[in-house]
Amino acid sequence: MTTTSITVTGMTCAHCVNAVTEEVGALDGVAGVTVDLATGRVDVESDAPVSADALAAAVDEAGYEIAPS
Repeated sequence: MTTTSITVTGMTCAHCVNAVTEEVGALDGVAGVTVDLATGRVDVESDAPVSADALAAAVDEAGYEIAPS
């Protein structure tokens, strides 16, 4: 199992958390998604590493952006 952490900007409520969780959780190989609303941190557990492009697309589909590292 692999864990990838990203920071998502623009989330302000539980609906935001649910939208990001749903979109990222739908990616192939993702086993779990944990979102910390206060920090914007999103931890993605998966069978294999998830590509940065796939994560960015899923977060974008939810209506948010990944913060630059």
